[in-house]
Amino acid sequence: MQKIKDYVSANTDRFLAELFELLRFPSVSADPKYKEDVIKTAAFVAQKLQDAGADQVEVCETAGYPIVYGEKLIDPKLPTVLVYGHYDVQPADPLELWDTPPFEPTVRDGKIYARGAADDKGQFYMHVKAFEYMMSEQELPCNIKFMIEGEEEVGSSNLGTFVKENKERLSADVIVISDTAMISLEQPSIETGLRGLSYVEVEVTGPNRDLHSGVYGGAVANPATILSKMIASLHDENNHIAIPGFYDDVIELSDAERKALNEAPFDVEEYKADLGINEIWGEAGYSSIERAGTRPTLEVNGLWGGYIGEGAKTVLPSKAFAKISMRLVPNQNSTRITELFQSHFEGIAPKYVKVKVTPHHGGEPVVTPTDSIAYKAAEKALHETFGKMPIPTRGGGSIPIVALFEKELGIKTVLLGFGLDSDNLHSPNEKYGIDNYLKGIETIPLFHKYFTELSK
Repeated sequence: MQKIKDYVSANTDRFLAELFELLRFPSVSADPKYKEDVIKTAAFVAQKLQDAGADQVEVCETAGYPIVYGEKLIDPKLPTVLVYGHYDVQPADPLELWDTPPFEPTVRDGKIYARGAADDKGQFYMHVKAFEYMMSEQELPCNIKFMIEGEEEVGSSNLGTFVKENKERLSADVIVISDTAMISLEQPSIETGLRGLSYVEVEVTGPNRDLHSGVYGGAVANPATILSKMIASLHDENNHIAIPGFYDDVIELSDAERKALNEAPFDVEEYKADLGINEIWGEAGYSSIERAGTRPTLEVNGLWGGYIGEGAKTVLPSKAFAKISMRLVPNQNSTRITELFQSHFEGIAPKYVKVKVTPHHGGEPVVTPTDSIAYKAAEKALHETFGKMPIPTRGGGSIPIVALFEKELGIKTVLLGFGLDSDNLHSPNEKYGIDNYLKGIETIPLFHKYFTELSK
């Protein structure tokens, strides 16, 4: 352990400089204007894998953005670990809410502020630097493969094809993903489940053109008003989702499971202070921990229509729009939920508007085993690095490819994340603690070591 710490300490400045270089690429997969930047980011990742000692490094073309692959196979008799990550990032908008430019990493109070710092550049790059350490010190205990994609933030639409076409190349004993959070640096944890996702866009149309709100207001239905009412009806007075059949496949946690989850440290006053809210909100009958990780949700991600520029324009809009995401729990199916939403939303539309529902990407919920060799190896590694046993938790986010990997490759995943829920993922001022980054680099070689030992 001391040898790893010494190596990280001696190379901290370089490790940070390389990460900052990676963070300067505006690799926004959702916006075509960043296409060249996304491609340049893939080339950078490939070069760093090669520099660290990987063989067969390749920037693999897809119908969308490329997937970076690399490997180091030292002995077919040894176990193989497949590391997954993504180099694309969310859009940085709204730019005016950033305290510093989103693609110019800035350090404040021991944290790196930049888009992608925690999601997922800072986290997957820990694996590249941990691999560098194991190679330079001749301490790589097992075979290792890397698959770093560029479309995770837009649904990984081409990853499935790549996985199906490269099953032998991607064969492994376990997949490791660092794209999740832990409770804190004082109390490590391992996420053992992720919610699925159904993402849709809705469009409500009234008149065939924007109208003068004085001439037509009160006589013609306003699509923005109607859409607002329709969205409001999607939750009842207990904040329960009011779509018929939505909960039919939900498996309720046992009392013992709920008790275990709620043993994780949680300070509600600290939670409210961090978010700047006066009170918590959510489905009646459940704790905040349960609401954020084990219950399905329906959230409006964007809402617009009519005039939103500077000053005033008295207009009754022709159209109004919303983007809506639904997080799903084990046993729910994203396709079925999307169909239920579409049927219900179209069904509640009043006759004086037309409604269009456009499904986007989705993914299935997963639960990862806590009795596997991989989980035990992660547990031992975190215990050694942090001096405390990690607590199993459930993550509220979605990584749809976990279910894909299990289906196509037959491989379980361990979620070895080092971020924090307070890292502002997908928000302005995204950040990642320098200590989290360095602790991750220290811990990952130990995971490989213990996974190899326990696999014998």
